[in-house]
Amino acid sequence: MTDRRTRRPRLTTPAPPFIARPTQGSSRFRVWPGTPHNLGATWDGSGTNFALFSAHATAVELCLFDDTGAQEIARIPLPEHTHEVWHGYLPDVRIGQLYGFRVHGPYAPDAGHRFNPNKLLLDPYAKALAGHVTWHDALFGYVVGDPDGDLSFSTADSAPYMPKCQVVDTAFTWSAEPFQGRPWHDTIIYEMHVRGFTMRHPEVPVPLRGTFAGLAEAPVVEYLKDLGVTAVELLPVHAFLHDRHLIDRGVRNYWGYNTISFFALHPEYLGKGGVNEFKIFVQVMHDAGIEVILDVVYNHTAEGNHLGPTLSFRGIDNASYYHLMGDAPRYYNDFTGTGNALELRHRNVLRMVTDSLRYWAEDMKVDGFRFDLATTLARVNGAYDQHAGFLDAVAQDPVLSRKKLIAEPWDTGMGGYQVGGFPPGWAEWNDKYRDTVRKFWKGDNGVLPEFTSRLSGSADVYNHHGRKPWASVNFITAHDGFTLNDLVSYNDKHNEANGEDNRDGHSDNLSWNHGVEGATNDPGILALRRRQRRNFLLTLLISQGVPMLVAGDEFGRSQKGNNNAYCQDNDLSWIDWPGIDAAGRDLLAFTRALIRLRREHLVFHRSRFFQGDVIPGTTDKDVTWLRPDGREMTEEDWHNPAAKTLGMLLSGEAGLTHLTESGEPEPDQTFLVWLNGSHLDMTCRNPPLPAGQRWHVEADTLAAGPRHNAAGARTVGQKKAAASKKGRVFVAARSALILSRQDASSKDRDGLGHGQPGSNPLARPAF
Repeated sequence: MTDRRTRRPRLTTPAPPFIARPTQGSSRFRVWPGTPHNLGATWDGSGTNFALFSAHATAVELCLFDDTGAQEIARIPLPEHTHEVWHGYLPDVRIGQLYGFRVHGPYAPDAGHRFNPNKLLLDPYAKALAGHVTWHDALFGYVVGDPDGDLSFSTADSAPYMPKCQVVDTAFTWSAEPFQGRPWHDTIIYEMHVRGFTMRHPEVPVPLRGTFAGLAEAPVVEYLKDLGVTAVELLPVHAFLHDRHLIDRGVRNYWGYNTISFFALHPEYLGKGGVNEFKIFVQVMHDAGIEVILDVVYNHTAEGNHLGPTLSFRGIDNASYYHLMGDAPRYYNDFTGTGNALELRHRNVLRMVTDSLRYWAEDMKVDGFRFDLATTLARVNGAYDQHAGFLDAVAQDPVLSRKKLIAEPWDTGMGGYQVGGFPPGWAEWNDKYRDTVRKFWKGDNGVLPEFTSRLSGSADVYNHHGRKPWASVNFITAHDGFTLNDLVSYNDKHNEANGEDNRDGHSDNLSWNHGVEGATNDPGILALRRRQRRNFLLTLLISQGVPMLVAGDEFGRSQKGNNNAYCQDNDLSWIDWPGIDAAGRDLLAFTRALIRLRREHLVFHRSRFFQGDVIPGTTDKDVTWLRPDGREMTEEDWHNPAAKTLGMLLSGEAGLTHLTESGEPEPDQTFLVWLNGSHLDMTCRNPPLPAGQRWHVEADTLAAGPRHNAAGARTVGQKKAAASKKGRVFVAARSALILSRQDASSKDRDGLGHGQPGSNPLARPAF
């Protein structure tokens, strides 16, 4: 029938069969049948095979463009259709060729189909993109503003406004020495943004800033090595969109959680070297002993809901790629808050995701993946299932199962919160750790029992099915939320710059401004904030599990109270290297020393959960929780809501921490950690030591002040801590202390076994 208002057919039934008619210019390109096995554009040294999955299409056209991407030079029907894959081999197509697809089929939104050959579509398997989306109404499969909405049909050509796919050669010469990643328990993750990390870096050449080439520069690599982290976790690097509503507001998609291509790198992160710049970056990181983990977004795409643009998957086979509502397939199930969810129950969509992961693991040599809103990937008939096809596929894959797999174990759908619910082999972001540690240092009542569980690897959450403490990825802050500095400087979010009237972002941050909202010159408040930053970092780095540090927190980066800077691609989000002040440099030295302390002592990153039992052949427990008077905590003590001071005695006896390659137990030192979340100063009693031993101060979060002499050495805490006869130690309000058991005859040294007495930034943090 004809719509009287639009005077055009409403295509609610399948279109007539498509008759292949090559366009002008196509005759110079020979077309052979090719193969359906390798999806995407595959260069074999002689020509290029093109293959595209679509179960419901009636025809597929390959569109070739000139080097600028502006002129379509040929439109070639793919000649073969095998097992729902359309394919053809073009011996005259070389590396660098720009291309896209037009896919024919029914435009019947009520039946879940949205084919529209007027729309140029990105190849889901494209390895590189040239150009970017220029927002225009022609990008939508329907007529924007039409009374029928997405039931109308647009005949406008979208090609002028679309990026183009590019044929690439995937060959690359990697180092002859294969990179050996670190064991999970030895991992320290550093979450960073490709663009934001170098945009203001004075030692990175201006043309390289914001790119992978910039991250591969020597000053960046040396900084990461000196910091001591073992893995960088990059915010999304897959090609993504700058949303139309953001462009209209004068901002951009900074974080990148809006993927449009799962094989192609975001073009803005690449320079003249193209895809190889990423490979060089990975090789440089590996040469420095640092793993590369990618934050990946397979739960949804940038095409949004039923009113979104037609850029790729929607126009290729909407009913196969997306999780549609069963009784109303015009609409999308949305477990992600973004408008759609990929349908990983479909074998070819699952194949695309696993092919993408293997591409990054094998061709790009990355070491692991952090899966955004991972619960969505494991939904079966709407509910989370530990045996969902995706989880089983990864578990049996000989390549992927050996990589570091990290779940963000929640989404926005019903039953979406699955912390502790992922199967063996997975690690998870542990927001219970984040919230509990924040509550403890804020001084909340009744936190102590859960706080000790979080310190010891969250066994209550993860100690099942043979999972290990490293299943818990511990974090105080992440890209989403306050920075560490803002966590101790703001009670409320301040997201006005996002243009959403401060409605976006979380309101319950468990933060504390310590008396003034935001910046202040009050020396007392500044001192307490700096101490709290050290408290958080110390807690993170002595906790069992895998610590994750956010780039810039090590020197106190601020976003001025914005806890949702997803659209702030500017100085607010970029790391201000020139602006690091004296307090920031002190915090950086403190963080480096803490990381070194953790890495040198296995007692802080055990490969097994604590048992709390006496070690055979000794009188010690692997962990003992102490009251301020030095006695072991009792059941009554655990139920005291006012208790906010705790001692954690970690035994370094043989067999408790780690086994050597030969299977022999490797001993470590014994450590005592005092944590005082109270507003009151405490004098704590250390456990007695055998004759000839003493407690030595390894780390102290108390800032220099009246309790320190002119040289910065402790005049109260350090002397009392080192004096085995008195056995008491001063632990200031809201501070933490790490002590190690040593022979009394050993000379005073810094807390790391390096340098001269008094040089340890842990034992006397500069102020």
